[in-house]
Amino acid sequence: MVQRLDVLYQDDELLAVDKPSGLASIAPDGSKARSALSIATAILRRRNPKGRAAVVHRLDRDTSGVLLFATNARVKTELMAGWDRLVLERRYVAVVEGSLPADQGTLDNWLVERNVGRVMVAGPGERGALRALTRYRVLRKGAVYSLVELDLETGRKHQIRAQLAAAGCPVAGDQRYGARCDPLGRLCLHATLLSLKRPAPREPERVLRFESPVPESFESAVNRAEAQGRGPPDRSGRGRAYGGRPPAPSGTRSGPRKSSSRKPTDTRRRPKAPRAPGT
Repeated sequence: MVQRLDVLYQDDELLAVDKPSGLASIAPDGSKARSALSIATAILRRRNPKGRAAVVHRLDRDTSGVLLFATNARVKTELMAGWDRLVLERRYVAVVEGSLPADQGTLDNWLVERNVGRVMVAGPGERGALRALTRYRVLRKGAVYSLVELDLETGRKHQIRAQLAAAGCPVAGDQRYGARCDPLGRLCLHATLLSLKRPAPREPERVLRFESPVPESFESAVNRAEAQGRGPPDRSGRGRAYGGRPPAPSGTRSGPRKSSSRKPTDTRRRPKAPRAPGT
């Protein structure tokens, strides 16, 4: 069980942490399960026994990287109300199946949540559809996977995951969005950079940058598959070995435990804080 978070930045108003994969940003309603929010609150109480972290945005349980909290309700309200205006950069890195059509470009889709917990590409006129723009740059290509850097221009639920799946290159380990490979036993998506403007009383406006290094395992997964000389994933479903592991016999299970991001567990509709775009 995760017992701690690495602190990336802390002042009287903000707390930025490096969330590991497998830890929920907040616990489900009615649950006392450990979460990034509860651990962040414990961090704040080292300075202020009455301190309490406030959710500003979220990352999916199996997405790792930069997660930001406010230290009080006033700052939370300011950030949530001006999120699109204040946030300057939102960057992720992902290991994806196959190769994107170009070394760099823009993913431009309309997205809609047709089922709870799953976002789909839709037509621009479809009810509830929102335009999603993501700039991407391929950092490394392997025989099976690619390492891709993604910068968000908009912030839609599951934006990166849905757009990459629509492009035929789902995030490795993301079975919810059609991935057939699971090289690391986790969703291979990491929030590496969040920068935002922060007004300061009687001082020039500051720009704060919170950064988390890309997990070494991401690049090693691309290199390992390349060294093995395996071809791209077999979309026919006939069972090619991915990431160096042979397919399990019919009726058995192998490999790492399936992550909770692949099957929605809480289908109740309730108001949510803005989630970290693209997760």
